[in-house]
Amino acid sequence: MKPFVVGDRVIYSMPKVSPNPGPHAHAVHPSIRGEFYDYVVDKFWTVTGTPSAGQIQITTRRGKTRTLRTDDPRLRRASWLQRLLYRRRFPAV
Repeated sequence: MKPFVVGDRVIYSMPKVSPNPGPHAHAVHPSIRGEFYDYVVDKFWTVTGTPSAGQIQITTRRGKTRTLRTDDPRLRRASWLQRLLYRRRFPAV
């Protein structure tokens, strides 16, 4: 797999639990007692650095920075079609 570089657009599939999933939720499943839902929301982030081998630093749409491991199964590089379709959801660097 090609290493991440600064400026790459990435999509992170964030698992969540709540009583009412939002409009961007997918893979929605009710909990055992039916009071909550387990679901996944895609987060659109931009790579802003590579602090060490096996890690990347990303920036969220609201300007927060996070450090993630590159082998995280929920992290993937955005395809050219996703970059085009969701271009307004990725943060500008």
